[in-house]
Amino acid sequence: MLTIPYLRSSREEAIERLAIKNFHRTELIDEILQLDDERRLSQHENDQILAETNTLAKEIGNLMKSGRREEAESLKARNAELKERSKALDEKLIQLKDQIQTMLVEIPNAPHLSVPRGRSAADNLIVHQEGEMPALPADAKPHWDLVAQYDIIDFELGNKVTGAGFPFYKGKGSRLQRALINFFLDKANEAGYVEVQPPLLVNEASAYGTGQLPDKEGQMYAAPLDGLYLIPTAEVPVTNIYRDVIVQEAVLPLKNAAYSNCFRREAGSWGKHVRGLNRLHQFDKVEIVQIAHPDHSYEALEAMREHVAGLLRSLELPFRIVKLCGGDMSFASALTYDFEVWSAAQQMWLEVSSVSNFESFQANRMKLRIKEKNGNIRLAHTLNGSALALPRIVAAMLENNQKSDGIHIPKALQAYTGFALID
Repeated sequence: MLTIPYLRSSREEAIERLAIKNFHRTELIDEILQLDDERRLSQHENDQILAETNTLAKEIGNLMKSGRREEAESLKARNAELKERSKALDEKLIQLKDQIQTMLVEIPNAPHLSVPRGRSAADNLIVHQEGEMPALPADAKPHWDLVAQYDIIDFELGNKVTGAGFPFYKGKGSRLQRALINFFLDKANEAGYVEVQPPLLVNEASAYGTGQLPDKEGQMYAAPLDGLYLIPTAEVPVTNIYRDVIVQEAVLPLKNAAYSNCFRREAGSWGKHVRGLNRLHQFDKVEIVQIAHPDHSYEALEAMREHVAGLLRSLELPFRIVKLCGGDMSFASALTYDFEVWSAAQQMWLEVSSVSNFESFQANRMKLRIKEKNGNIRLAHTLNGSALALPRIVAAMLENNQKSDGIHIPKALQAYTGFALID
């Protein structure tokens, strides 16, 4: 959530940045600022009234002690009027704060000025590409055929037990999943991330804190009787570790990694782009999260970007990095890099990671603050990234490494799988 001081002191910059996200509701910003002017005037009046009632209370006490009851009663009447006015102002302030809050959450995060303009993924900017694209024979199979051939993932069984988008992993498929999770967690640990194992459900305050609510209710699975939500990513519980916390500058950056199941009501119909592992309702992912000082958050973003690139190099997957345009970014992000791997049998790029800087947007919602060495208190910056999401990694790995004798496992992963070949 953007802050009132930012909108007030940098209105033109905010409007310029929000336009990159195709958000042009200038009148909403102005209405918020007008309501905040009214709030500040009401608060000032209320503060003056409270100061006067305190003074009157002392005067009334002195008059009563000296036996001047008539004068005291007159001041009591004045004091009662002031208290009624203060009560009315308190109610008005609550209403104004609620109005302002309701309107503020309609405004997305202002993107970094380097974010390219655009309306869809077609306008994203490719900033890096590396790795050789494998040349597969004409009879190469997509991963949904390969997993059936080697009996390592069963989509039909998942459909029977739960529904579409909830596959069963079997035999070497299960071991491959576990291997990737452990590999990603070990690499995160080497990079200084402290591992946590978070809950898979969060409350409304946590979902609000990271920006899932009220923007993404339709994409989340809910347990309404308990007021809980299944997590769409470990970002939500891990970032909320620091909700309502003041962090000392000396301990920054705070770095956490977490493996979790993720649950999403993904849109789409049956077809090449959503078939097999390309789009699931439940999937495994390792997430990395950083809490950084605002002066160093973009350095942290670049370090996270390089961490994800290193994972893809280790897995020997051709990949490219895409800077998202304003129209393709999330509501909460200030700058996002997507990582896509080449799926040779499908002849398409598959997104496997998003690495984002949210600046102070989430921190403002969560009241996550930094106490600087000089004693100043300011909002932290939050960042997160997939490192990595498993389904499309598995899809590309299976397709790109299929040979006549089976599917070859990348060398870096073999110590984790315990086998070098799926046959």
